[in-house]
Amino acid sequence: MGSIALKVDVDTLRGTLEGVPGLQQQLLNIGAPATFLFSLGPDHTGWALKRIFRPGFFKKVSRTSVVEHYGLKTLSYGVLLPAPDIGVKAKHIMQAVAKDGFEVGIHTWDHIVWHDQVRYADQAWTLSQMKQSFDRFVDIFDQPPKTHGAAGWQMNLEALQQLDEWQMPYSSDGRAPINLVPYRIQFSEGPSQHIQYPTTLPTFDELLGVNGMNAQDAVNYLLKLTAENPNDQVFTLHAELEGQKLLPFFIQLVKGWIAQGHQCVDMRTLHASWAATGQTKHLITLPLYFDQIANRSGELMMMPNS
Repeated sequence: MGSIALKVDVDTLRGTLEGVPGLQQQLLNIGAPATFLFSLGPDHTGWALKRIFRPGFFKKVSRTSVVEHYGLKTLSYGVLLPAPDIGVKAKHIMQAVAKDGFEVGIHTWDHIVWHDQVRYADQAWTLSQMKQSFDRFVDIFDQPPKTHGAAGWQMNLEALQQLDEWQMPYSSDGRAPINLVPYRIQFSEGPSQHIQYPTTLPTFDELLGVNGMNAQDAVNYLLKLTAENPNDQVFTLHAELEGQKLLPFFIQLVKGWIAQGHQCVDMRTLHASWAATGQTKHLITLPLYFDQIANRSGELMMMPNS
């Protein structure tokens, strides 16, 4: 069976303070590595409420119990309450994750701002946001980041080129159909140096409430997708969901994958396994592309049909 890379997106202060430690301990208990990608600047979660009129957003909110998972306080940040600085208030949590041997990387500086603006942002805005996240990462971990995973699966060409400037060997910024096919991004001057390993499996919040599906149904559905499937996969989870109320179901899922014969890994191990076989030398190169996926509002960075 193939590897399943676990990628933890940490979007909020609450997710960092409350969700990350639970995930950290449970993953240690079962010996499953994961890559934690942190939001490093202000938590403006409350600003997400302006998305309410976007197609599909209200439907998703009603399905996934956003208030229950995120909390009223978090949903007030930037609206009724000042936006807290996650990298300042939760620095000790992030450092503890790295100390326990987990891979850490950049998710974003300001999750809501990046998610809502980066696709059409200019180079100056993009590089300013990225520099803030880079500098904060170095301040927290005393070393440069080696991987990246975009907030909301949103990027632009300048952001992708910056990953090469940072000399990151791999990143996971987009989505793709089930079964992993790593690829390079087409720039005007040629293929990207870094390799994209897109998320291939649906997330919990894309499954909950669809046709009445509950958390246990979501576990069963995901295990059905990977049963007898020997291909590598990337699974994205969120500290605000799988790190809190959905933690028992996520651990059940990981144990189910292990029972199926899959190896749960972090992103660096996934990349190393592809590099070790020489497969990274002959990857396809594809343009930056956006499209919709089921049960998530808006368009995401997607792997186009090759």
